[in-house]
Amino acid sequence: MTAVLQAEGLWKSFDGAPVLRGVSLELSPHEVVAVIGASGSGKSTLLRCLNLLEGIDDGRILLGEEDISDPRVDADRVRSRLGTVFQSYNLFPHLTVLQNVTLASRVVRRMPRREANDRGRALLERVGLGAFADEHPDRLSGGQQQRAALARAIATDPEVLLLDEITSALDPELVGEVLSLVRQLTEDGATILMATHEMAFARDVAHRVLFLDEGRVIEQGPPDQVFRDPREARTREFLTRFRA
Repeated sequence: MTAVLQAEGLWKSFDGAPVLRGVSLELSPHEVVAVIGASGSGKSTLLRCLNLLEGIDDGRILLGEEDISDPRVDADRVRSRLGTVFQSYNLFPHLTVLQNVTLASRVVRRMPRREANDRGRALLERVGLGAFADEHPDRLSGGQQQRAALARAIATDPEVLLLDEITSALDPELVGEVLSLVRQLTEDGATILMATHEMAFARDVAHRVLFLDEGRVIEQGPPDQVFRDPREARTREFLTRFRA
């Protein structure tokens, strides 16, 4: 089966300090891959490189059969094929929730406003925010804002969802409502690459887990293998410290 998204030997440095050191991965259609690792291991940088918010120093990124790391590629066009959700929501405060959700459909996909609004309202109903369509983001809780960000990300039917620590900025009582929505998306067959510190969720939802340490892929495999019987000493050390 052809991979939807591939990274081949990605290197990325900031001010001469390497953050990604030859990272390679593949994401198959309808597969959910969780990237775990300590803070500073390169998880967020990896996702930012994959959606072209950061350039890479070496390596190659393929979206389908297209080399999107080619500097001649239109980055905005590529991002329209990806849905990205960050830990900080990134909703536009001057737009209503509905306008946030429909923005890419109207501006990038040139969808007629009425069609975009109808689809946007249906998505907001799906994520439990139908009553907030005409409110501004500051009227929503953190969990509601993150659900709105997820609705915005899936509004254009992206080929891949990139989720970057989407619960890390939430109060503990709000984490569950966001993870419940991600679980629903996985059950609906979405293709997802998610950086997460929610180990129990990664174990229960992901098809494959990738452990990143100091910019290198140390181990990857099915959740049961990685969490119950990790092969690498560094993985065992990380998971022991995390459980502690």
